[in-house]
Amino acid sequence: MTLVKKYNSPILVTGAAGFIGAKTIELLLAEGNTVVGVDNLNDYYDIRLKDYRINCLLGHSEPQKTISLTNDSDGLEKANFSTEAFTFYKLDIENEHNLSALFKKYSFTSVINLAARAGVRYSMENPHVYMTTNANGTLNLLEAMRHNGVKKMVLASTSSLYAGQEMPFVETLPVNTPISPYAASKKSAEVLAYSYHNLYGLDISVVRYFTVFGPCGRPDMCIFRFVEWIEKGQPIELFGDGEQSRDFTYVEDIAKGTIAAQKEIGYEIINLGGGNKPVSINQLIEQIESRLRKKGKVERKPFHKADMMTTWAEISKAKRLLDWKAKTSVNEGIQKTVDWHKSNRSLLNNIIL
Repeated sequence: MTLVKKYNSPILVTGAAGFIGAKTIELLLAEGNTVVGVDNLNDYYDIRLKDYRINCLLGHSEPQKTISLTNDSDGLEKANFSTEAFTFYKLDIENEHNLSALFKKYSFTSVINLAARAGVRYSMENPHVYMTTNANGTLNLLEAMRHNGVKKMVLASTSSLYAGQEMPFVETLPVNTPISPYAASKKSAEVLAYSYHNLYGLDISVVRYFTVFGPCGRPDMCIFRFVEWIEKGQPIELFGDGEQSRDFTYVEDIAKGTIAAQKEIGYEIINLGGGNKPVSINQLIEQIESRLRKKGKVERKPFHKADMMTTWAEISKAKRLLDWKAKTSVNEGIQKTVDWHKSNRSLLNNIIL
């Protein structure tokens, strides 16, 4: 895969403390890019994981410490320590004033928008925050871009939009029947992005992710929970019979596809997924048990109405436009994930699931 051109001007990555955001920044920095990362550091899941990710990117010797912040001359909360290539701000993309100040401070080459409220089930409990972040936050970024001459956005979207469609999911399928507020908010972001492409010539790559997993993941996602529950001898919460399956995609592959999507493209929706036969949750549990050499005790619960039974990405468009395909197998990714959990017990023993 061809590396992205390196720029003197920084790339803005929103959702910088998130699972995918942190890995994307890590790879951007490794390629020699300059990055400004922003995140509101909300407590949807244990904030200690977010502190850990940002501190690792900043090169702190004690990444488990709380990020130290101070206000800069524009009143923006900035990490006390920055590297030559990476600067972090605690900033919410819902805040138009602060976002405008940030865009005036930097001349961004591109915007990689990974800031989002994630999680299908929680979106049913608190739907308003999903719309204000995923839709209104994206709108704020698009407005800041058009007023400051920034032409390129990579917008993270989701395979959840394909609910009810025939597999493998191809980008041309109609996705007008979202089955959760989360999916609906992501659809809103996609169509807002298209309108700004149409009206103002913004270049937008919408990347639809398929069940991302890997080291230092989100503790509300199944692989993180399964590893921790099995390791600690706690019951595994399993919704349904476990035969639901996913096109699991390793986080480093997703980050590479996201970076590649910065190319000039017009407006395109692109699947980023494993593109292989989906793996069932039961198979996943067996793989984790094998690597931990421990047997889990399953506690079954009713299948959730907002969940999808199966996902499977058709990825020929990503191959054609981005020269991208996932290279890490589920088996290899699970091993790397379990190894990370084993190596970080001092952090993970107290993480709230």
